[in-house]
Formats: sequence, C-alpha cells, structure tokens
Amino acid sequence: MRLRLRPRDDSYYEMFADSANNLVTGARLLAELISEDADREAVGERMRACEHAGDERTHAIMRRLNSKTATPFDREDIYRLASSLDDVMDSMDAAVDLIGLYRLERLPKGIIAQVEVLERAAEITAEAMPRLRTMDDLARYWIEINQLENQADQIYRRLLAHLFSGEYDALTVMKLKDVVEELETAADAFEHVANTVESIVVKKS
Repeated sequence: MRLRLRPRDDSYYEMFADSANNLVTGARLLAELISEDADREAVGERMRACEHAGDERTHAIMRRLNSKTATPFDREDIYRLASSLDDVMDSMDAAVDLIGLYRLERLPKGIIAQVEVLERAAEITAEAMPRLRTMDDLARYWIEINQLENQADQIYRRLLAHLFSGEYDALTVMKLKDVVEELETAADAFEHVANTVESIVVKKS
C-alpha cells in the first residue's frame, strides 16, 4: 500500500513574520508613550489594539498546529517560538498599562534606554523571521539579540540602583520598579525568541 505524504504547511513563516512585525509596532508605541507631551490615553488604546492583534496571530498559529498538515520544523519549536513572541508583546503592553495606571509623569532616563534596546530587538527580530524559510544568515541575528539582552541587563541593574538611591519616595519606587521589571522581562523574551530560532537552525543543519 502506498503512503501518501502530508503536504508541508509553509504558512507558518508568514505568520511568524506578521507576529514579529507587530512587535515593531508595539515597541514604537512604547517609545511614543514615554516621549514628552505624549497622549498616553490614546497611545494606551493603540497598544491594547496591538496586543490583541498579537494574540490573534498567536491563536492562529496554535490552531494551525492542531491541523493535520506537516510542519516545516518541530511542532514543539513552533509552539515555543509563537509563545515567546507573544510574551514580548504581553510585557510591553503591561509596561504601557502600568505607566498609565500609576500615572507616572516623570520617568528615569534609564527607562528610555530600556525602550531603545527593545526597539532595536524588535527591528532585527522582524528582519530575521522571513529568513527562517531559507535558514540563511541567522547567526548574526541571535548574536546581536544576545548582546542586546546583556545591554538590557546592565541598564536594568543601574536602574534598580538609581531607584533605591533615595531620590524617590517608597511608593514611587514600587511603581517604577514594576515598569522596569516588565521591560526587562520583554528583553528576556526577545532572547527566548532568538534561542528558539537558533535551536531550529541547529536541528535543520
């Protein structure tokens, strides 16, 4: 009896690219939020819409995983990649939400540096996702993400030291620390995305 091979579903590549492009939008909204004279309520609404769009993309990938079509690489890696991309957006959205809920008018300069790192990480992640199809020239992507995550760690530690320097009252320290930790979590999630891509490439090589 002849075996019929299942067709490989290559739509995952486009879905991952869409998810990564959505992260670029989210990072830019985050940068807009912390700029001077930003309409934080309006930016917050746009960020929520961006987060919902990210959720829809993630759910679409998960639904596709439940289908019978063959995947271009391991299902576990597809799940991890989709989840990690979603984790980035969730943390950026949480940071935006907290800034609004806590009514934080004055933010430390270190938060601006954190957001700049996230913007760069989003851009190079979006550039890398289309190359999953061919697996070409991806090493420099995860190397740069690792460097950015190390930079984010240094910024995070300096920010914590600044928050506990005595410049802020205790309540403000707690509020700012929540925001700073969400931004650090987003940087970590970008590294998880890159680590998953590296794992995929290693398995396929």
